[in-house]
Amino acid sequence: MEKKRQSFNFNDETAIIETILFLESEPQNSENLAKISQLSVEVVDKALECLKEKYSSADSGIDLAKIIGGWTLVPKKEYFDLVKEKYGKKNEGRLSRSAIETLSIIAYSQPITRAEIESIRHVSADNMIRVLIERNFICEAGKKDIPGKPTLYKTTKEFLEFFHLNSLDDLPQLDEKETERFELAR
Repeated sequence: MEKKRQSFNFNDETAIIETILFLESEPQNSENLAKISQLSVEVVDKALECLKEKYSSADSGIDLAKIIGGWTLVPKKEYFDLVKEKYGKKNEGRLSRSAIETLSIIAYSQPITRAEIESIRHVSADNMIRVLIERNFICEAGKKDIPGKPTLYKTTKEFLEFFHLNSLDDLPQLDEKETERFELAR
């Protein structure tokens, strides 16, 4: 005798999606959530809307965030800041001011060469590039078609995930002075 799948009320379907998001370590898009849950994409999208509403309340310490094209559960910033000292260390290794500056230059100007980074920072970028590659925040993006064929660098999926960005379009806008500084170096 074939076992039939029991029918769920919408609360149960939302709870299933919430459970999957809690258990998955990587952000999941609607199609993956539908496949895992055996629900339709439409039902998954409705469940995600319910979860957004649930987590938008002031008494929730969790948020539903879209990161790198998928959905994931993250702590609300205001509450995470209170417990970051204990829990932030495993997810958020400290980056030096120089590493953050180098990473910012790469994020806003990618793909970019080491020499272009150095012309913006006015100091050697070798060590910072090595650190950012080790942390998997940047990677090689090919070679620039100029004499010497220097390596181009770009940010990675891990960069977006670490900074809770869905895409590079979510980066804060540069002011005119910063934009001009980045353009003059190229």
